[in-house]
Amino acid sequence: METDRRVGQWATLLALGLALSGCASWRAIPALPQPVQQALAKAELPESALGIVAYPLDDPAKRLQRRADDSMQPGSTMKLVTAVVALDTLGATQRGRTELLVDAPLRDGVLDGPLYLRGGADAELDWGALSTLLRRLRDQHGLREIRGGLVVDRGLFTPSRLDIGQPPFDESPEFPYNVIPDALLLNGNLLQIQLQADGARIEARSFPALPGLRVDASAMRLNDRPCRDWEAEWQLPRVTQDASGVTVALRGGFPRQCRIEQALNLVDRQWLTVAALRQIWSELGGTLSGPELEGRTPAGARVLATHLDRPLGELINGVMKRSDNPLTRLIYLRLGAASAQPGEDSAAAAERRVKAWFQTQRIPVEGLVMDNGSGLSRAERITPRQMEALLLALRSSRYAPELMASLPLAGVDGTLSRRLKGTAAEGRARLKTGTLRDAVGLAGFVTDAAGAAGCWWPC
Repeated sequence: METDRRVGQWATLLALGLALSGCASWRAIPALPQPVQQALAKAELPESALGIVAYPLDDPAKRLQRRADDSMQPGSTMKLVTAVVALDTLGATQRGRTELLVDAPLRDGVLDGPLYLRGGADAELDWGALSTLLRRLRDQHGLREIRGGLVVDRGLFTPSRLDIGQPPFDESPEFPYNVIPDALLLNGNLLQIQLQADGARIEARSFPALPGLRVDASAMRLNDRPCRDWEAEWQLPRVTQDASGVTVALRGGFPRQCRIEQALNLVDRQWLTVAALRQIWSELGGTLSGPELEGRTPAGARVLATHLDRPLGELINGVMKRSDNPLTRLIYLRLGAASAQPGEDSAAAAERRVKAWFQTQRIPVEGLVMDNGSGLSRAERITPRQMEALLLALRSSRYAPELMASLPLAGVDGTLSRRLKGTAAEGRARLKTGTLRDAVGLAGFVTDAAGAAGCWWPC
């Protein structure tokens, strides 16, 4: 919504403060400002659909609040909770890692036992990182032949495969935002699929082109839509796996004279990990024989190569700017793994740690419901007053510079790069966005024309 730049901070805040919630309860408050009433009417929403806390930070008594204690769906504004608590608990220098280990002697370039690939919640384990790890085995340790097979260790989290048995969040489980992470998530479990059509046929390729992986576009049909609308007739691919490999059968329609590349979560992550490691190791001149299993690394195994992701204080930028769901969920599980009792579910441990942190900050936990920490959930809930208190804690945190810099800047970058342009908020509001099918939220800080800051959170 356009706002007059001369109106000042309050009108700016309120014009932006629109959100839809499934909660029905509300309390009578004074009439909402005219810009908000008009925006609600335009969206065909009742006033009871709005929850908000807004005030100048230098004068909290001058506040507007509505449904401040109602527990609501936050969407991706919940990422603020994960980011603030994880940074304050784990520290800005905490890093995930991937390790290659052995527990058998290595003689004359031969390993008689298995190679262990152990995941440590490395957020940046991509194809290049895996290649570098294997190259170190060859160049630094002289390894050429692995005779005992491969063991992939995802045991940092409990359960180790959170994706198994989980119902899909929506109708698009193959797209990157829906990936459910584990402690060893090679390349985000994503394959790059290239689709290209001329006037008569559709061709499909994958990157990497792994042995045993076939991408079949023969069942797809051509249409006359613009290339920008290529997803309009896209259907969930059918994936089959047998002893010969994996076949990805693409389905739906695709525009003529169109070429796109899309990262997709299609292939079982254990198959993908083993296939990629085998291919890279073979390209390096190595051989691998023996079983390929998911299991645990023996306590006495020796680390031969390690890959580290960037420090947590830098990864937070992706959580906020890109609103990266898998990354946020991975950090949330890191928080759980660092706090879990033996055998405790990692997500449950993370929720317990978040609520304990709230209590140390003297923030009530009633109404706070955590699920995966990303907001991509129908279960997660938080109240406007709790989010307000979290934002104040963020502002006074020892990691406030990292957190503030990571918030999208209205009309400039991240998830707000194309939003609020030409309004009084452009270049002044640092806000975390949140959007679900039935909930929209914004949370953060905005500076008025005089340079004063306000804190607000609508849900």
